[in-house]
Amino acid sequence: MEALEEMSAAQLVAHVLARYHTVHRQQLPELLRLARKVEQVHGEHADCPHGLAEQLSAMVQELESHMRKEENVLFPMILAGRGALAAVPIRVMRMEHDDHGLAVRALEKISNGMQAPSDACATWRALYAGLRTFRDDLLAHIDTENNLLFERFAPAAAP
Repeated sequence: MEALEEMSAAQLVAHVLARYHTVHRQQLPELLRLARKVEQVHGEHADCPHGLAEQLSAMVQELESHMRKEENVLFPMILAGRGALAAVPIRVMRMEHDDHGLAVRALEKISNGMQAPSDACATWRALYAGLRTFRDDLLAHIDTENNLLFERFAPAAAP
C-alpha cells in the first residue's frame, strides 16, 4: 500500500471514506448497543460506566453530522480541484475534530480508561475492547485529515 503522505488528495479522500467513515458507521451502533446492555445489566456494579450510552449516542450524532459535511461539501470541493477555496470548511472541520477529542476523553473518563473490571462479563469486555479500537481509529482519522489532507489546502496556523 502506498504511504499516506505520498497519496494524492483524491486517494486520501478515498482512503478516509473507506477506512474511517465506513468503519465508524459500523462500529458505533454496536458500541451503543453494548453500552446500553452493560448499563442495564450491571447498573448496580460499582464500576458500571453510567452515562456511557448517552455519551456514545451524542458522539454518533455529532460524528455522523461531521462526516456528512465532509462527504457533501468539503470532499467534493477537494475532488473538483477547488481545495484552495476550502479554508473555512477546513477550519470548521478542525474545530469539530477538537470537539471529538474532548468526547473521546469523556468516554475514557466514564469507562475507567476503557479498562474493564476484573469481574466483567464478556459483553463488558467486548464493549471496552471495541471502545479502544474506535478511539484509536478516530484519532488516526483525525490525524490523517488534519495533518495530511487539510494541510495541503489550509495549513494550520503556526503556534
